[in-house]
Amino acid sequence: MTFTVEKLEDGARAATGLDDFGSPYYREGLERTVDALNNEADLNEMGGIIQHATISNALIQRLRIVDTYKQHPEIDDEVIQGPVFVIGLPRTGTTALSQLVASDPQFRSLRMWESQACTPPPETATQHDDPRIAQAAEGIAMMDSMFPRMRTMMNSEPEAATECQDLMGMSFRTFHFDGVVRVPGYLAWLMQCDMRETYTFHRQVLKLLQWHCPPNLWHLKTPVHMFSLDALVEAYPNAKFLWSHRDPAKVLASVCSLIQYVRSWSSDRDDAHELGAEQLECWAEGIRRAMDFRKRLGDNRFVDVSFADLNADPIGTLERGYDRLDLVFTGEARRRVQEWADGHRPGSRGEHAYDLADYGLTREQVHDAFADYLATYDATA
Repeated sequence: MTFTVEKLEDGARAATGLDDFGSPYYREGLERTVDALNNEADLNEMGGIIQHATISNALIQRLRIVDTYKQHPEIDDEVIQGPVFVIGLPRTGTTALSQLVASDPQFRSLRMWESQACTPPPETATQHDDPRIAQAAEGIAMMDSMFPRMRTMMNSEPEAATECQDLMGMSFRTFHFDGVVRVPGYLAWLMQCDMRETYTFHRQVLKLLQWHCPPNLWHLKTPVHMFSLDALVEAYPNAKFLWSHRDPAKVLASVCSLIQYVRSWSSDRDDAHELGAEQLECWAEGIRRAMDFRKRLGDNRFVDVSFADLNADPIGTLERGYDRLDLVFTGEARRRVQEWADGHRPGSRGEHAYDLADYGLTREQVHDAFADYLATYDATA
């Protein structure tokens, strides 16, 4: 399958009856994505289908969001509180930490079902029986059937908090594409591109989602925010951060294992050593940028969360984090967070096995790349 920007846009227009994608900012990212898919990704037949669906949905959602704002310009008057962002290297417990926070009823989180289909905006009265929830559940069940190892690597539930990469994907500036297919040219561009409008659109989506479905204090999560924290804070000047930490040697082995498996769905190409070198360089740069940003912003908006502490005492770890961020950990929050922790104990979905050596990396090599990080934070677990 060969992709063209024009055919993808025309398909989204035909599916929606709409034709305004909003700011042309998205177009360069779409062009870069299409070029990489055509020339770098080595897609198989299934990969073509998956990527066509992913891009088409991003364009469809963008059209519908822009149209909803046209019909209801008052949405822009909504005020986003916070947010509290969970960041850190991938595979450091960011998902568990995020879903613990999401269990607290004072927070509004981005749920999987609404991340994939933001419009029509959710309503408080129907947010737990919206038909999109069942659709998302069917998608998860299909994925579990087709790719059963994924259950051991990542927890997916239709009403659970999810990463906000879909929101960034509507501007076609997200590391999500690199995580599912090999696109080194796109990744090199993404590492240097202007992310400000990506976060402006991200904020517009949050306003739309909370419009008829509060609360307005948001919690969000994705490790890739570490690459562009200046742009994030420009859009969210009151942002605070829970930063999870784990031994990067364990992180890189797990990251590579996950990406290798997911990429295998879309391409028959498999070069584990190339993947290892690529991910080491990428995440070392992400950590460098995040540490530099924190030095400039100051520590008062950051709380460090050890992977070992999170596994050993999730409730106490979260409570201490709340205290340092001046958040109230209510009795109801404690009850709901404990309920989630009891139902999602580490390893309950099976064991995810991985070996750093499979990706041409050594512990010493990884630790050398992350020397400043290891010297600064408790990341030995």
